[in-house]
Amino acid sequence: MSSSNSAGAASSGDRYRILLEASRRLGATLSPNELYEAIYRETAAALSAPGFYLALHDQGRDLARVVFYAQQGEGQQSDIAYRGSDSEVLTTQKSSLVSDGLEGAPLLAIGAEASPTARSAVTAPLMHKGRVLGAMSAQSYEANAYDKADLELFEELARVAAVAIFNSQQFSELERRRREAEQLEELGRALASKLDPDQVVRMIVSAVSDVLEVDGVAVWLCQPHDRAHCSVAESAGAIALPVGLEWALTDDLYERLIDRWEAVHLDNLATLSTMPERVAEHLTGGSAIGAPLILGGQVEGVLTAGSKQARRFGKEDIAVLQRLASQTSVALANARLHANLHALSLTDPLTGLPNRRRLQIHLDHEVAAASRGRPLAIAVFDIDKFKHYNDTFGHIAGDEILKAVGKVLHDENRTMNIVARYGGDELVSVLSETDIEGAQLFVERVQGHIARNEILTKFGISISIGCAEFDPESMVSVNDVLRAADADMYEEKAQRHAEMQVVSQG
Repeated sequence: MSSSNSAGAASSGDRYRILLEASRRLGATLSPNELYEAIYRETAAALSAPGFYLALHDQGRDLARVVFYAQQGEGQQSDIAYRGSDSEVLTTQKSSLVSDGLEGAPLLAIGAEASPTARSAVTAPLMHKGRVLGAMSAQSYEANAYDKADLELFEELARVAAVAIFNSQQFSELERRRREAEQLEELGRALASKLDPDQVVRMIVSAVSDVLEVDGVAVWLCQPHDRAHCSVAESAGAIALPVGLEWALTDDLYERLIDRWEAVHLDNLATLSTMPERVAEHLTGGSAIGAPLILGGQVEGVLTAGSKQARRFGKEDIAVLQRLASQTSVALANARLHANLHALSLTDPLTGLPNRRRLQIHLDHEVAAASRGRPLAIAVFDIDKFKHYNDTFGHIAGDEILKAVGKVLHDENRTMNIVARYGGDELVSVLSETDIEGAQLFVERVQGHIARNEILTKFGISISIGCAEFDPESMVSVNDVLRAADADMYEEKAQRHAEMQVVSQG
């Protein structure tokens, strides 16, 4: 028996009026969430619909999502996914009338477990120009609540709803593209101003999160000599990955990303058996897309976006990510070039050590800290009779000697310290958080290393060394501590010269 408030027995004039009003109201609603609720209101005004759901369908991914449902007349937004092929209405594109779900086909159960069970329903596909956009269903907790007249009216409502949904989707897509274009333009300007590779990476991670509205974004960079091994350089979001996490790409992913420069689409991470265990523990499910970062004609990394939901991404998302990856690649290439040029301007080309300019910048920072009480010592190294070796053995041999001394100092230096080429044959080690006793121990290690170095012993090289500790009470500048170390070195050189004269006279 049809429900008492059903329009099934309504005259053709009443039905036309219902559909005309629904078409007018729904056509004026472009916001998706507002539209879904309006579709429910129009349905409930025409039919008994204490239960209701509206699902959208992506045929390409066989993915249906319930975007709105009602329970006991109370509607709410949702995002419940299921396989489209599991729905007879979606696969056959035909409406359905269920008189009693307890005896016939089961009804889609949505909402709290304690809610009443729907027993009868009318369900119709949302069709527009031969394409299935989704399905909607009105449900009752009573058996035999709907008849064929109700189904016919509901089918007409579904057709009106489908037109409104299509228009809303078109409007939303235009808005999305407009916002995306604005964001990409703004991002391009911002990236062009960034000359630090780390800043570029951080900015692009934030931009992808905003543009695609995803749960996680990561920039993976390939190892220089093994591009199959990538590690996370930066990540953000609810499913952010730890920086440094490594992924050895499978042959398939390597071929698609590295060899063919293609984007990848992983629809369901839970079923990806080739994912390394250390990565899988952070990505227990959901979906992801990735686009290669191409610098200098080869792939240097991968930009990825992830979602907690399986089958979350479509072709449009991949296209956006590829555009973002392209912008990232250009910005990273520019930033790396600038960083290399900057490093060259601060590096001695012969020894590869920091040059005098870099030393000055570092010492300014260290002396400022030492003025506030942090220990600081420096050691100055001068190659004895270096001009003699240059004149005797030639400049190539002189260069070899300088590089050997520089390597000894570099190998003995702690990571937090620097050793720099200060002048022609003079080098300086800056020993942070070290007093004069610590500096002297460092010098002893260097002397032992020099005595064992094959190149330096071959030429009979000796080195004069001076040490000084920054004294905040008597020193105020970088030059003060450098002069003190120089003075100690010349005193040591003079003392050694005097001892050698005594030996020769004896």
